[in-house]
Amino acid sequence: MMSEILKRADALVWGPGMLAFLLGTGLFLLIRMRFLPLRNLRYALRCVKGSGAGSGRRGEISPASSLATELAATIGTGNIVGVATAMVLGGPGALLWMILAAFAGLSTKFAESMLSVKYRAKDEAGRFVGGPMYTLRRAFPSARLGNALGSLFAIFAVLASFGMGNMTQSNSIASSFRETFGISEAKTGLIVTILVILTILGGIRSISRLSLYLVPAMALFYIAGAAAVIFLHLPQLPGGIVQIVQMAFSGEAMAGGVGGSLMASMQDAMRWGVSRGVFSNEAGLGAGGITAAAADTDSPVRQGYISMTGVFFDTIVICSLTGLALAASGALGMRDEKGELLTGAALTIAAFSTVFGKLGGCFVSVAIAFFAFATIIAWEYQGECAFGFLVKKKGYCLCYRFLYGLLTFAGAVCTLEAVWDFSDIMNGLMALPNLLCVLALSGTVCREMNRYENEKKKRQGLCKMDKRKCIFDKES
Repeated sequence: MMSEILKRADALVWGPGMLAFLLGTGLFLLIRMRFLPLRNLRYALRCVKGSGAGSGRRGEISPASSLATELAATIGTGNIVGVATAMVLGGPGALLWMILAAFAGLSTKFAESMLSVKYRAKDEAGRFVGGPMYTLRRAFPSARLGNALGSLFAIFAVLASFGMGNMTQSNSIASSFRETFGISEAKTGLIVTILVILTILGGIRSISRLSLYLVPAMALFYIAGAAAVIFLHLPQLPGGIVQIVQMAFSGEAMAGGVGGSLMASMQDAMRWGVSRGVFSNEAGLGAGGITAAAADTDSPVRQGYISMTGVFFDTIVICSLTGLALAASGALGMRDEKGELLTGAALTIAAFSTVFGKLGGCFVSVAIAFFAFATIIAWEYQGECAFGFLVKKKGYCLCYRFLYGLLTFAGAVCTLEAVWDFSDIMNGLMALPNLLCVLALSGTVCREMNRYENEKKKRQGLCKMDKRKCIFDKES
């Protein structure tokens, strides 16, 4: 009974209304910003390259460490399982909608991160803390409504950290290791729990330090494997791309999967592509702003650009590679021994197995383990900040860390269908106050962006004092 209620609530929260709200907000911000997030993507990537150092006077961690921690929270099972699921339920065209939604999500991620840095505060220990809950409390036009929305966001974020950020991730690790290596869930869960507790006890500095090394290593590891699958199936790649584009805009259901038997329409492709894309990059959910607020920076706009690149790396790069590997390998439409369509991790394993043989399962399982573990430790910080916003006592935050660690083990050994639905609901509910926040403060976002760009042009001697426009010249 409860499981059925959660499924219906999940379908309601992530229905057409939510997807339209997410896409609409991203497009509105993109237009109001005069497409600067797209035009300045190259500049944003340059900011990432030069953001490794930090003085520690204006934040806890360097901007690069902040981005690495944000990526750790977003690059997870969604990049492997989510893409495969979307391309089965929504057809190959779901990949194109995932990418298009990511381009709109650049502006949303920029806005929520920039506002989180601008309106961050200091806690009892003198550390910078922020996120949509602080932005809502300190800057929303209605103070009473802003405080209520901020508290709701924090509650949803804490619950999401226990579910989507923790238990579902540890369950993915334990399940993949059982299927591939024959290791019991209890043994895997115990090892993961110990590693998680040892990492999170050090706080954001320990988490960011591990993320700074783990995220690039795991991303390169997976990118190399996906690129190998695509390269060795290069003759089939053009046909896969054509089918992805065709099915993204097909008005009627049609066969999909490069010789497979999937059926999907444009509506299905859009629904699953957008929803799984948001699940992967979290643009619009607001959680990334919590980590951005810990960055050592005196420029909210510059940190917004750095945080924005997380959507690029997560979806436009890694999810695209996964989708192209599935399309080129011919795995889409494959069926298992029972005659059921392969989906999720099993589908990705099938695609990688076309190149790596039995090692394909090992490769995908190790990738899931890396991605999911990084998500667990990064979400702990985001959940702890939200928890601290509600209770305002440092001692309780330590209790949160231990509880978080124990739930890691519980997630590994439990059946989590209901937890997945519950966590998905919490993710969606987080988006509501966050999107209201960025829409209400979109004028502030544009003013800060205009000021930043004019100051940059002055430093270059190229300032064009036009208050009506926001023109950005290439960095010299």
